[in-house]
Amino acid sequence: MKYLITIVGPTAIGKTALSIVLAQHFKCEIISCDSRQFFKEMSIGTAVPSPEELLSAPHHFIQNKSICENFTVGDYEKEALSKIDELFNTNDFVVLVGGSGLYVDAVLKGFDAFPEIDTTVRTAIQQQYEVEGITYLQNQLKSLDPAYFERITKENPQTLLNPQRMMRFVEVCVGTGKPYSSFLNQEKNNRNFTPILIGLEADRNVLYERINHRVDLMMQEGLLAEVEGLHTHQALNALQTVGYRELFRYLDGEWDLPFAIEEIKKNTRRFSKRQLTWFKRKENTEWFDYTTEINTFVKYIDSKIR
Repeated sequence: MKYLITIVGPTAIGKTALSIVLAQHFKCEIISCDSRQFFKEMSIGTAVPSPEELLSAPHHFIQNKSICENFTVGDYEKEALSKIDELFNTNDFVVLVGGSGLYVDAVLKGFDAFPEIDTTVRTAIQQQYEVEGITYLQNQLKSLDPAYFERITKENPQTLLNPQRMMRFVEVCVGTGKPYSSFLNQEKNNRNFTPILIGLEADRNVLYERINHRVDLMMQEGLLAEVEGLHTHQALNALQTVGYRELFRYLDGEWDLPFAIEEIKKNTRRFSKRQLTWFKRKENTEWFDYTTEINTFVKYIDSKIR
């Protein structure tokens, strides 16, 4: 039997530190599942593990892509599963760690099967989006798949503001002539491992203090200089993320720096709430306080493999 020890939870909760200790204990390797840490140009603002941490246990999918590459969650699913299969050839354990719920789901259960869409469809939608903006994509989805539009509006309204996700929904509708939702909930691919899900949490005030402190440390470590170096690429999808968007607005003269920093903290706190909401829905996840002793985690994992 092969086991994928999966560590989830909000940002700044201590997932990286726990993953390293567990990887050392079970003498295995780590698959990163943080969609912001894939990109080699983004380091400080994504809280990439330190050089010392990376040397403490073998890591995969850390700064292995460029922000200029089109690396989708589907691409990640294929590459991560291939690497996991490779690692299982020599070990019964692999650690999966990260706060990107969609990417965790991709590894654990896969996605619904969608047909290939002609690239000309995406190009046409992209061009129209550049002219009319996100409202065009929203109206298209509302017209072509009203049920799914309503579901997103209720369950995850932030998705309606994500142009990449919205373009994908619309291109499937246009390219197949069927609603995007008609392809959902099809039979998933089986996995050749058993996931052991561990969630880390903390009192809200404690978590918010940790987030605020992390942002302050990022600024001290040179986050502003990192963002300045990426300023000319700010339209790329990879950079539409907390910590970068706010400082771009400072560099563009819209905000002063103290306000931008406070916005990073506020938006990171909001992001952590969305992460918890996503992960709390997952069945079979055992939740632990972030201060829990390592032996408790080891005992829990041992109890699941006997």
